[in-house]
Formats: sequence, structure tokens, C-alpha cells
Amino acid sequence: MKRFILILLLCLSAQASALEVAGVKLADSVQVASRDLQLNGAGVRSRFFLDLYITALYLPGKSTSFAAVLADGGEKRIALHLLIGISADHLYSALKNAIAANHTPAELGALEAPLKEFAAIFHAIDEINKGDVVTLDYLPGSGTLVSVNRVAKGTVGGAPFYGALLKVWLGDKPAQADLKQKLLGGQ
Repeated sequence: MKRFILILLLCLSAQASALEVAGVKLADSVQVASRDLQLNGAGVRSRFFLDLYITALYLPGKSTSFAAVLADGGEKRIALHLLIGISADHLYSALKNAIAANHTPAELGALEAPLKEFAAIFHAIDEINKGDVVTLDYLPGSGTLVSVNRVAKGTVGGAPFYGALLKVWLGDKPAQADLKQKLLGGQ
């Protein structure tokens, strides 16, 4: 009986520690490839008073520094939990514009081929519905794996592209400043 109560308490404490954002419970940890990643931070991406999606950042260990996140060459995950339905092309366009805001024209030129690969993946997805989860996983040696609801949609090669993608939320000109703070472990 004591063992049963101990197991029950452990389960309840594990569930209580899960972060809930805008009514969506986020996993404390995920597995990307064969590596366990921890939730570093999460928050709601809003625009014009409309909540668009919840962004969650998963890393091998906690980090409050974008430079440290970028320097870590291991697996990472950005998870987008959609709060509205949106065309995949529209989401791609918003991400591309945020990438452009964080890079010089020369840097963007170097990203031209990966951005075309990224666009092709999103064009093939078509619609992303409310409640869908888009994951952007960095896999060393492979690149950025794009999945929707755990179904792989395609991979964009190279580490530099994932770094550019991270800048959408964590760069000098993030999509939303308070979201950047939350993703880096701030409240």
C-alpha cells in the first residue's frame, strides 16, 4: 500500500510540474533522435491582439543565453502549438520575414537555398489547423526536420539554417520580445 501511494504521489508531482500555457499542457521533456531535451521556456506568440501559437523551446539543458543555445551543436526542438488555423504558406511567409529581419542581405543570400527547401516543405503541407503541433527539430548531421503532428514533412540541410530559424524568436529582432524572454527561461 505504501508503495502504491508513493507511486501515485510521484505521478501527481510529475503532472503538476508540467507547464500549461493558454490552456495547452506542454511536456516537460521530449526525445529528439535519441536525446532527451528539457523544456527551456514557452509562451504565446500574439499579433494584433490575436493569439497565434504557443512556442516551446526544448534543449539538452537549461539556458538563459541565446549565444549558448546557438553554440550548442546538439539536438534542439522548437514546437509551435497552433491556437488558430492558418495556411502553411502564410506561416512560412511570417517565418521568412522574421528571418530576413535578423539577417543582412549577404547573410540572406547564403540562406537562399535552404529557404527554398523550407518553402517547398510548407507549400506541400497546405493547411495547419487549430490544435496542430508543428515541430522544428535540429538533428546534427541532417539539419532541420519539419513535422506536423509527429508526421515528418521534410528536412532542410545544414546547421546555419537552424541558427537562422532560432533568430525568429531569439535573435536581436525577435518576433516578440516578451516571448524571447520566456523562451530563455524568464517569466
